[in-house]
Amino acid sequence: MLADYHVHTAFSDDSVYPMEEVVRDAIEMGLDEICFTDHVDYGVKVDWDSKEEVAYRDGEPLANVDYPKYVEQIEKMQKLYGDRIGIKLGMEFGVQMHTIPQFESLFCRYPFDFIILSVHQVEDKEFWTQDFQKGRTQKEYNERYYEEMLNLVKHYKDYSVLGHMDLIVRYDKMGSYPFSQVKPYVADILKRVIADGKGIEVNTSSHRYGLRDATPSREILELYYQLGGRIITLGSDSHKPEHLGTHMDEARGLLKGIGFREFCTYEKMEPVFHSL
Repeated sequence: MLADYHVHTAFSDDSVYPMEEVVRDAIEMGLDEICFTDHVDYGVKVDWDSKEEVAYRDGEPLANVDYPKYVEQIEKMQKLYGDRIGIKLGMEFGVQMHTIPQFESLFCRYPFDFIILSVHQVEDKEFWTQDFQKGRTQKEYNERYYEEMLNLVKHYKDYSVLGHMDLIVRYDKMGSYPFSQVKPYVADILKRVIADGKGIEVNTSSHRYGLRDATPSREILELYYQLGGRIITLGSDSHKPEHLGTHMDEARGLLKGIGFREFCTYEKMEPVFHSL
């Protein structure tokens, strides 16, 4: 089974990759299944049909997925290409504690197969702009990031896996922060994830961002395994054709080296296990 479970299209505000082109490219490269996981980030972005003023970045609107058109297009792709590739309905929820009610409401509206729970912002402050890190020490912003994630997994349950769990590393201009300093937070997060029957992903974008380690790090993956975690998905976090389905062999090798023997796809929010 070859699957990519973190795939973005033009329905995400940071991609212009047409959904049908994604499907055709995935078929051509031999993928058995993909799950579309376009962005929703309440708190910093408005809905596509909002009466609020929409902000723009590089000429593109900063707005959440156009939900009806998104679901309609995925259903169309399933009908057109479903005999050649599995196509699943997912989204990537960039949740914050104060936006939980909005995501709970959205989740009830559509028949999702899979939801990535990601921490993209904290206190409506972005990591990539350094707004979140500004005025904080490296210790403070790393601990605050994991504190938010821990609170989320305690209070929000409508998800399948945690996405790019140590995302803050990508935007840490101070360099590598010792894992030992955040390990207690990470352990508590993983214990709750496991207890709730949820999982985590290996996000292969670490390669294109030039990170020294996997995303999440090998230390996090090893801790997850040691704690009994077995639900894990593989995703490229693709936004462009050159991202789709990349570095999956390396991810599989990493997981096998740790001790994992299976990875997951999803069907109606339930994990389906496959041999690595």
